[in-house]
Amino acid sequence: MSGFDIRGMARAARAASQDLARAGGGTKNAALHAMAAGLLAQGERVLAASAEDVAEARAAAQPAAFVDRLTVTGARLEGMARGLRQIADLPDPVGEIPGMWRRPNGLLVGRMRVPLGVIGIIYESRPNVTADAGGLCLKSGNAVILRGGREALRTNAAIGGILSAAAASVGLPPAALSVVPTPDRGVVKEMLELSDLIDLIIPRGGEELIRTVREGSRIPVIAHDKGLCHTYVDAGADLAMAAEIAHNAKVERPGVCNAMETLLVHAGVAEAFLPGFVGRLQRAGVQVRGCSRTQALVPGIRPAVDADWDTEYLDLVLSVRVVASFEEAVAHIARHGSGLAEAIVTGDHGRAMRFLREVDAGAVFVNASTRFTDGYEFGMGAEMGISTQKLHARGPMGLTELTCQKFIVLGEGQVRDSRS
Repeated sequence: MSGFDIRGMARAARAASQDLARAGGGTKNAALHAMAAGLLAQGERVLAASAEDVAEARAAAQPAAFVDRLTVTGARLEGMARGLRQIADLPDPVGEIPGMWRRPNGLLVGRMRVPLGVIGIIYESRPNVTADAGGLCLKSGNAVILRGGREALRTNAAIGGILSAAAASVGLPPAALSVVPTPDRGVVKEMLELSDLIDLIIPRGGEELIRTVREGSRIPVIAHDKGLCHTYVDAGADLAMAAEIAHNAKVERPGVCNAMETLLVHAGVAEAFLPGFVGRLQRAGVQVRGCSRTQALVPGIRPAVDADWDTEYLDLVLSVRVVASFEEAVAHIARHGSGLAEAIVTGDHGRAMRFLREVDAGAVFVNASTRFTDGYEFGMGAEMGISTQKLHARGPMGLTELTCQKFIVLGEGQVRDSRS
């Protein structure tokens, strides 16, 4: 047993969830605007906490991509506030009735969207998750318990304290948003056993974290798994467009889950495309690992081994494979992709439509970078995560994915005939 009372925190969150479920859209939106204002007004507090966490990470010689995910800058803080305001502007899904139908006996039957209840988020590195998850859970009427990693303990505590106080300032219970204040891993184990108090667990992080949560949880889990994303440059593609898309997908921010990890290039355009593009990547600091056909076209690059096709680098490293056909590219993605996001660059409408139909992922792109796989970019406000599974949500998770439906039935005194 850990020394922290996680059951007490969950019990308070359960009570808060009942108040949240009754809260009107106006109150929830006021809380979101108060949260955004609080982050900006107390930004120095967050930045100071982040500086301490980052200094500790650098002292431990953590990789640059890890430090980048951990860092809160003024621009990223403004992004958190902007995301909260955008959530406030979105329609409230709670209470929505998509449709109703009348039965022959006169009963009017329909479904209504309702909150899930209490959601537990277990995540690593990215402090923006604290704001994103807090805002989405509040708007969807759910209480949330946030357990970030040891590496961002100070930053998460600072952000969480500001958000909780902002919610309380408009009359919502402070326990609607709680941040676990200890890095003790025993708390996670206890948290995963609280099926009587927590309705859903969402893990965000590396493979070890996801596996630990899935294996240890007595609570339903929606996993934000690894992002092993591909970009396929098809025969006849606009190669200048392909270069811009693939460069953005790999270089713009390599340490995130929607960055490209493998580039597939059709043999018909490989000779014209790869030498120049690989040179551009290398000038940007990317280490390129290639199949034998890629090596023949770009001498001197490191050979790709089997493990590379299944590796999420989260760094300036890229695997490149030349494929003989569209079908070979799709088969490679089916074998090695993680189901997060995949992209094709093509001028052929038929193959574009086939790619959309045949590639199995939460987000599939035609002539655009996988880096757009993001709730904010999709117009959903901040996202809870990107689900790589198929039940009950897939892809970027926004407000709707944090609710479920209950049946509502309106009658006029009907009783069921025992013969029916």
